[in-house]
Amino acid sequence: MKIAIIGQQDFGKAVLEAFLARGDEVAAVFCAPEKEGARPDALRAAAEEKGLRVYQFKSLRAPEAAQALVAAKADIGIMAFVLQFAPQEFVGIPAHGTIQYHPSLLPKFRGPSSINWPLIKGETETGLTIFRPSDGLDEGAVILQKRTPVSADDTLGTVYFDRLFPLGVAALLEAADLVVAGKHKESIQDESQASYEGWCREAEARINWASHVDYIHNLIRGCDPAPGAWTTCAGEKLQLFGSKKHLVRSFGAVRGKLGEVIAVNETSMSITAQGGQIEVAKGKLGSGKKVSPVELGIAAGTILGN
Repeated sequence: MKIAIIGQQDFGKAVLEAFLARGDEVAAVFCAPEKEGARPDALRAAAEEKGLRVYQFKSLRAPEAAQALVAAKADIGIMAFVLQFAPQEFVGIPAHGTIQYHPSLLPKFRGPSSINWPLIKGETETGLTIFRPSDGLDEGAVILQKRTPVSADDTLGTVYFDRLFPLGVAALLEAADLVVAGKHKESIQDESQASYEGWCREAEARINWASHVDYIHNLIRGCDPAPGAWTTCAGEKLQLFGSKKHLVRSFGAVRGKLGEVIAVNETSMSITAQGGQIEVAKGKLGSGKKVSPVELGIAAGTILGN
């Protein structure tokens, strides 16, 4: 088939390479412009290396963007990790319209940080959706979904890189084949089940040691590796990674004050929270590197978060 890819970064690159590898023709690639000083976008670099036509419009609403997609004469548009708004007059141009990847089980977890929030909220299952982009945010008709379990020790990194990334590439290929062949079904999203979550950024990733150990554990793993759940140590930002939780069953089993470092060794650091302790494998203090707890130089008895 003849496709147009709208996307960016490593996921967009992987989707591009997957379509090319099976012999499809990529008529055009649309990629958001890089910010000043940023490294070249992986999708743009890969497309240019293969001699493909690349467009970088500040807005997909621009008449020039629509003209470029019309000129591509694509059978289908493939949206692979797109942060730019794509209006209906743009996505409707290819002969079979456009399909989009979203890393959650829509209509749950609409929004830009849809991998972080299921982990932060303690979900035991997540997945991905291939859907029709609409003018609403992640509200279009669903074409197919793939599910994956979430274990108690999964992180953002394991869920995305090990499952949602490769599953998403394969799902876009599968959905494109179904749509172009006219064998797909489109299901309207159930608005009664819908939820929207905004960005998970620095403010959302701050640890409150008065929270229950379950929530803190989920916050750390849902922000691991990015944006990195954090607290403070002597006024300096401390990001924590590789969380495990240890529940206490009685009042007498509680050790230390909330936020207190109660043990440090070469492999972990344990911190008291409501209902138990958090054990972390790595930390990043200030502008330093991510290192083992003993390399952080934080002594037992230190109170974090003051």
